[in-house]
Amino acid sequence: MSLISLGVVAVLFAAGTYLILQRMLSRVVIGLGLVSHGANLLIMLSGTRPAPPPVIGKSQVAAVADPLPQAMVLTAIVISFGVTAFLLALALRSYLLTGSDAVEDDLEDLRIRGIEGEEKGASA
Repeated sequence: MSLISLGVVAVLFAAGTYLILQRMLSRVVIGLGLVSHGANLLIMLSGTRPAPPPVIGKSQVAAVADPLPQAMVLTAIVISFGVTAFLLALALRSYLLTGSDAVEDDLEDLRIRGIEGEEKGASA
């Protein structure tokens, strides 16, 4: 694995994590896409060195590439596509209901947090 490839994976994970922590649903979807691309690239990089494809009768058995990382990445791509489509549908529904794609605080959570803050202040 080269250091440049590892740096690309690190940047993808860092940017994806930053975007996932945002309050806008469109940024969360983009962040999940970046994290999934980083994970796919990391799986491909963790495979063996580049070698000829594993075609029977075309090369020696000991000198072919391992097809397992490729199969895992293909499966991960399909799963991330489904999750992205689902998140985009949720974001569209939220936008149509509220008029914005920002995630707002839940009123019940704010009420509970306010009660806990008062109890902590009274006991201190």
